[in-house]
Amino acid sequence: MPHIHNEPDQHDMTVSGYIVRVDGDEPRCLVHMHKKIGKLMQVGGHIELNETPWAAIAHELEEESGYQLSELKVVQYTADRVIDENNISHPTPFLMNTHNVGNEHYHSDLCFGFVALGAPAQNMADGESADLRWLTLSELREAAKNGEALQDVSNMFTFLIEHLDTYVLVPALDFSVEKPSGIGATYKHGAPGK
Repeated sequence: MPHIHNEPDQHDMTVSGYIVRVDGDEPRCLVHMHKKIGKLMQVGGHIELNETPWAAIAHELEEESGYQLSELKVVQYTADRVIDENNISHPTPFLMNTHNVGNEHYHSDLCFGFVALGAPAQNMADGESADLRWLTLSELREAAKNGEALQDVSNMFTFLIEHLDTYVLVPALDFSVEKPSGIGATYKHGAPGK
């Protein structure tokens, strides 16, 4: 999806998936060579106007990595969550940041951590980067050091892996990509956006 806000000093909301594979001798990080940036980075993209953040990361994961939510666990600080019949609960990102992508434009990014026990069952979508790599932390740090990967991607994967044992791993399918059907609040004066 293209940028929604194109004026200087505006922000777009994005989602990122930091996928760690733990079925080998040491954890490995999934990165891909971003076609426009030309650097190794995590999968993710813009939250489209008709998507929730969780629906956005679900479709970005499938398109860019081949993973479906059913194949992943999402890292959470607790297995407990608020249940409200009028709302849909989403997982908590392990980090949220805002970064400058040039031309006085910013992305505010919801960073979700995932754990995989194997390779994805499907391939990524046509037109996506075919240069997917599973790197150890030392390999990712070296790629960042030599300019092949973004340094912040290395920093975030490092934090995630170093703290992996402090998280609760929750099946990603425990969270719905649907929108709520109930109405929790109604505008009494005007309508949304007016």
